[in-house]
Amino acid sequence: MRHRRPTVADLLSMKGKRQLSMLRVETLDEADAAERAGVDLVSVPPALLGPAFREAAPSVFAFPGLEYGDFVTAEEYIRAAFQALKAGGDAVYCAASLQTVRRMRDEGIPVCGHLGLIPSKATWTGGFRAVGKTALGALEIWRQTKALEEAGAFAAEIEVVPGDVASAISKRTAMLMLSMGAGSGCDAQYLFADDVLGANRGHIPRHAKIYRNFAAEHDRLHQERIAAFSEYVADVKSGTYPGEAHLVGIDPAELEAFLLALE
Repeated sequence: MRHRRPTVADLLSMKGKRQLSMLRVETLDEADAAERAGVDLVSVPPALLGPAFREAAPSVFAFPGLEYGDFVTAEEYIRAAFQALKAGGDAVYCAASLQTVRRMRDEGIPVCGHLGLIPSKATWTGGFRAVGKTALGALEIWRQTKALEEAGAFAAEIEVVPGDVASAISKRTAMLMLSMGAGSGCDAQYLFADDVLGANRGHIPRHAKIYRNFAAEHDRLHQERIAAFSEYVADVKSGTYPGEAHLVGIDPAELEAFLLALE
């Protein structure tokens, strides 16, 4: 059973020594499962943070995401970051400008940036597709990596980049590199809980590995839900519900006195 939550310094000291596991979790149940399973890092929506989250997951390192577009100025990002850290986050994910990253780093806020395929900026790299498949493309990711590092980020998610490219970059940066579809040459492997659980009904990324079929289980449970509701409706219509066991009783003498009073 783990007790102490790792710090940024702890994570950086592990760089190149072992692969870390990381999941995107969005519910307290998922956070609890991640804790019990020994997941090292989790990405979370800021709204999930709070005492209940830390009770469920006391020792996982949490990256609340400051969603791109929800904030505009560096001051807004800094304010949201401090709120997230105060609520139980350990570092913040931020895909904003290097200037904003620098401002947060200057305030001592641990920042994780984003490289490669960045969904919120995918229009600049050709949409939702792999990035860095040419020498020029790979060099651009390397340039962005060094710029992010120099801005003060301690970590970066690198998404859908050829494994050999990501590995070469990871070896040449001091940042902790979190791979989402970028191979095992990085420092951590990052997947969404919905993909791991097979709960995702939409597009399944190539890098996802499905370990369970929650979608089928959800379908089965929904059919059971419909059946239960149907039986309830039938019971109400037939008078089967409520039965004697579902009612509060009254002493016959008290009932008789009440009825006489009504008259």
